[in-house]
Amino acid sequence: MGMGAAILTADRIPTEHEEQRELVRWFRQTWPGVRIFAIPNGGARSPATAGRLKAEGVSSGVPDLFIPAWGLWVEMKRTKGGSLSAEQKDWITYLESVRFCCIVGKGADDAKCKIQTFFNQQKDIL
Repeated sequence: MGMGAAILTADRIPTEHEEQRELVRWFRQTWPGVRIFAIPNGGARSPATAGRLKAEGVSSGVPDLFIPAWGLWVEMKRTKGGSLSAEQKDWITYLESVRFCCIVGKGADDAKCKIQTFFNQQKDIL
């Protein structure tokens, strides 16, 4: 096991990063021709880096993932303990008001289920 590998135990809740990584892997295997990409808004940064990124257009609260062909935004949370910030709620409200769809996945399995449901409901127009 590598130095950065996390040890999963029965009582350990996977991190949002681990959940998102699993979701992206699954999505790319399930729909290989459909692009999904991450929005790099999170993570600890120095004040100088944060300021530079904000000036470049990084905006707190933007959902984690986007599927352009489907107009679908995905916000990832942990299965337990993750909640939406005020900024995230504001972005989701805005995106839905301009006709995008947004889902919040409480872990990879929940997000997979919601994406599959979205696809099943929209497949005639996707």
